[in-house]
Amino acid sequence: MKPGCGPVVYVVDDDAAVLRAVGRLLAAAGLQVETFASPPEFLRAARREPPRCLVLDVRLPGQDGLDLQAYLQATDLHIPIIFITGYGEIPMTVQAMKAGAVDFLTKPFTDDELLRAIDEALERDRRSQAGLQELREAQERYATLTPREREVFHLVVAGMPNKQIARQLAVTEQTVKVHRSRAMAKMGAGSLAELVRLGERLRATSPED
Repeated sequence: MKPGCGPVVYVVDDDAAVLRAVGRLLAAAGLQVETFASPPEFLRAARREPPRCLVLDVRLPGQDGLDLQAYLQATDLHIPIIFITGYGEIPMTVQAMKAGAVDFLTKPFTDDELLRAIDEALERDRRSQAGLQELREAQERYATLTPREREVFHLVVAGMPNKQIARQLAVTEQTVKVHRSRAMAKMGAGSLAELVRLGERLRATSPED
């Protein structure tokens, strides 16, 4: 595997022995690994393209793991996180999981437990990135619609029938059908149901036209 290709696992822990052990385990499993002794060191490094995940110690000097998780969320850096800790405090676990952590492993954990969690995290990142790519493509296609096609598109997504759309826009029903057909073609929607799904996705992420 060429450097920079394939999944990468970031590991942040202030224990050098843990970094070495986890690094060897993941390398043996065929994964690319980058290790860091602190959150600032991790944040200074250039991050690769997905799929990727972060194995993160909870208790770190200065900025702890939960602080780093909150920072990544606030700055829109979506990297699935697996927390590791020597304490396993329940409130801390609940906080991490509510914030979207993939898993919370208490030391000593087995190699299989860590590898299973990493597999889940990388798969979650793959799905997330596929969804983001679909959204970007939908936004680009939406930008090609004419103002009238956008009007018809939004009314169709809202569940309004052609006859009612025609009355609201003061056009013929045939004109509505033409605009709807063009909107479907430009949006790459093979069916009305798919057009509605795309419209709901766009509306959920971009409330303003």
